[in-house]
Amino acid sequence: MARRIIGIHEKLPVLESLPLSFQHLTAMFGATILVPILLGVDPAIALLMNGIGTIIYTLFTKAGIPAYLGSSFAFISPSLLIIGTYGGFTHAQAGFIFFGLFFVAISFVVKYWGIRWIDVVMPPAVMGAVVAIIGLELAPVAAQQAGLAASAGQEFVMNTNTVIVSMFTLLVGIAGSVLFRGFLAVIPILFAVVAGYLLALGMGMVDTAAIANAAWFALPKFQTPVFDINAILIIAPACIVVLAEHISHLIVTGKITESDLMENPGLHRSLLGDGVSNILSGFAGSPPNTTYGENIGVMAITRVYSVWIIRGAALLAIAFSLIGKISAAISTIPGPVMGGITMLLYGVIAVQGFRMFVEQKVDFSKNSNMVLGAITFVVGVSGASINIGSVQLKGMAFAAVVGVVLALIFWVLRKVNLMNE
Repeated sequence: MARRIIGIHEKLPVLESLPLSFQHLTAMFGATILVPILLGVDPAIALLMNGIGTIIYTLFTKAGIPAYLGSSFAFISPSLLIIGTYGGFTHAQAGFIFFGLFFVAISFVVKYWGIRWIDVVMPPAVMGAVVAIIGLELAPVAAQQAGLAASAGQEFVMNTNTVIVSMFTLLVGIAGSVLFRGFLAVIPILFAVVAGYLLALGMGMVDTAAIANAAWFALPKFQTPVFDINAILIIAPACIVVLAEHISHLIVTGKITESDLMENPGLHRSLLGDGVSNILSGFAGSPPNTTYGENIGVMAITRVYSVWIIRGAALLAIAFSLIGKISAAISTIPGPVMGGITMLLYGVIAVQGFRMFVEQKVDFSKNSNMVLGAITFVVGVSGASINIGSVQLKGMAFAAVVGVVLALIFWVLRKVNLMNE
């Protein structure tokens, strides 16, 4: 017998909705809390603003798009640069607010001029390389947390317990990714983090006193943004990457739900809802949000597309963010656990860039594509940097800028018939 399909606008009874909503919460939970942990921010604020942002998103899209907004990985590298160089996370928040405003502005551009210009500004040969660089430039950070490499300028000394915990977490994540079936297949990261946490707990590496002393009810830690043009300029290149991700997620969700979501309720509404939620997140002190592939995967498996289920997951996230002991438990996840799982995650992010080359059928026999991909990669992974005033662009940010400029030059050359493909 065919499995029942729950439509986008269908509303189920509470007892049926609750486990389905919790399923979505668990699917996004591991990745969503990982981002604030890596940036040194209270994970509870991310859960709170992800939940609020998702509800705002469903309102702007007229409850027509079943999408959950979780913490974006694309901003980790530029955020770490800002935190380490320009004054801390509160300065990075200025960049996050700009990202929200960028999406709001692009929503109006899309409404009146469509989306074909995106392939001109950042064609697949550049986009795939930039996405790969996001994972590659973060890989050394994962190795350091896993106890397999030393930080810059420090002598490497191996700690056996650190390596045991990190490698155990990594192996559980790998096993879950290739062996799990059904619902478990969408939460291998969460499963691995829990397993690594329990091992670290047994080895005395978890600060249990922090959990015991935490209140049952506690408000997340809010932070006021500091306006910083440097942070905005560093964050800006990543905005194009997340824009492309947003569009691809909407297309995939439309295929799964057999709906033309790009037209109804429309990409412009989707971008507007995402943008407004990110403006609020930036002011509150939360990392930026983005539509989550993990939750798209849940919908594909369960065939439950109801926006009401997504809203239920958002309400559960808000509730979890207010439970102090849960926030404390998340905050005490040892570095080796995060190091082990991020070795897998950052590698997966890098591979997603190569996957884009395949899915977009990038023809590297064309000189233009070969040059775009090659130069973008070299700029991103070589450690090259450039100073624009007081701002240093490097890594993914510098690669994205170079890729966009080169793509625009090639587009002009094609228009005047000077390009040799």
